[in-house]
Amino acid sequence: MYNASSTDRIEIVGPTNVTSMNEFRRDILKGLTASQKFIPSKYFYDACGSNLFEKICLLPEYYLTRMELSILKDSASAIMENFQGGDLIELGSGASWKVKTLLNVAYQSSLIDIRYIPIDVNELVLKEASKELLSEYPHLKVLGIVADFTKKIEKIPTEREKLFILFGSTIGNFHEKEAITFLRNIAQLMEPNDRFLLGLDMVKPREVLEPAYNDTQGVTSEFNKNILSVVNRKLDANFHLDHFDHYAFFDSEKSQMEMHLRANCKIAAEIKGLNLHITMEKGETIRTEISRKFTIRRAEAMIAEAGFVIKRWFFDPNQWFSLIELTRSTSDLWKRHLNDQLTQRRARKENLRKCKFANMKRPVRMHGKV
Repeated sequence: MYNASSTDRIEIVGPTNVTSMNEFRRDILKGLTASQKFIPSKYFYDACGSNLFEKICLLPEYYLTRMELSILKDSASAIMENFQGGDLIELGSGASWKVKTLLNVAYQSSLIDIRYIPIDVNELVLKEASKELLSEYPHLKVLGIVADFTKKIEKIPTEREKLFILFGSTIGNFHEKEAITFLRNIAQLMEPNDRFLLGLDMVKPREVLEPAYNDTQGVTSEFNKNILSVVNRKLDANFHLDHFDHYAFFDSEKSQMEMHLRANCKIAAEIKGLNLHITMEKGETIRTEISRKFTIRRAEAMIAEAGFVIKRWFFDPNQWFSLIELTRSTSDLWKRHLNDQLTQRRARKENLRKCKFANMKRPVRMHGKV
């Protein structure tokens, strides 16, 4: 169920508290009962976590934001030159400050027929960011969607020209198959003239990568541990944050950074909201994030398999970070893939309909007799 609130230029739609809490319970139960315990990284971003992440973006070790902003400033005019008005759809929008680089170019070009559609799990941050944008851009309209952007894409309007945006290294937080499935789902929402601006963090030396996730001020450590505060608050759990150490490292075989919370003593915790008792040995970890790093070849393979065509690359001088402009593939092979998916969906719906009909006709047995 979704509810909505709106004014003349802004509308916010989002999940009811019941919907979001049920999903949270399922995710935490699944993660903390797995052999390698994990908590999905989307739950970093409560109000405290969002503020901490903004601080991380300003840290000297955290190169990602500086590199991406420098690329955006250099390439914003090229990105927006063919955008004749429509929807800017930012997936995982957060504080929405990177998109201002694109909006500035649009307004300098007197392009005012733009609707900004931020999608984020944090309703408070989304509302505050949206109101700030409205004050800066007097003709802008905002449709904010409070949701996990990987699961609620059916809420995205599709009737106007679209420029999808996924900033940062967010696509690297997905495992490979998950990333391809997600990108395919976005491709199905796109028309041939629509585009997707995708941020990728590139492979680089361990000496650069690991400090970005292990800053000397301890902000990333605080950010990582805060995810347990989210679980404590929402599910009446009693994790002690000082019983865990922040642990982040680069796995060269998988070409990914990983963040964990490592128990520094034996752990026994109760999660009353799940009726769950958790035990951990000293040294055991809860994985809170992966961040895959890409080579050009690896990125090209993922993008092609997801049904996109690379229009152009934008790099910083060191090629530490990249933005890629994508369009949906129009090849016959991709069309067949889309048709196959639609056929499979119809078949699943028909099978469900037949099962329900069969259950309605099945006689009820009482005491062994019909």
